[in-house]
Amino acid sequence: MSALTLDAEALYTELRAGVQAIWRPGMALMGIWSGGAWLAERLAADLPLLGKPAVISSTLHRDDFSARGMAGGTDATKIPFSVAGAHILLLDDVLFTGRTIRAVLNELFDFGRPASVTLAVLVDRGGRELPIQPAFAAAKIVLPASQKLALARSEDGCFTFTVEG
Repeated sequence: MSALTLDAEALYTELRAGVQAIWRPGMALMGIWSGGAWLAERLAADLPLLGKPAVISSTLHRDDFSARGMAGGTDATKIPFSVAGAHILLLDDVLFTGRTIRAVLNELFDFGRPASVTLAVLVDRGGRELPIQPAFAAAKIVLPASQKLALARSEDGCFTFTVEG
């Protein structure tokens, strides 16, 4: 896959359908800063029944904090509902090793103990280092570990992907 092209807008449409399929009444929507938060924000606008989304950052709980520093900032986490006992639909843009999800779960538990957490992602690129699997992935791809897949959002809210490395 040296000339990988992914249509992020088409994948967003798939994600929206997948989220509608796994959504249950009483769930709370939460996006991981930054790409997952962008997805949650747009899903909430497209599907008002999802309610106001929360945003959560992995920054303070990353196992590579000393190398990454404050990327994403510590003030990104904003949770407008009680986490204790909540059923949370967690969104991320790209799932790779699972380390971001682990860090986010640690951050989430700092706010209380949810009843459940369901993960949905735009792209699952494999390469897991931890036993974490999404309930829904709009696409599954394989990339060399040396390459990075990054979601970008334009000023008009459209999504695109870039492959770096």
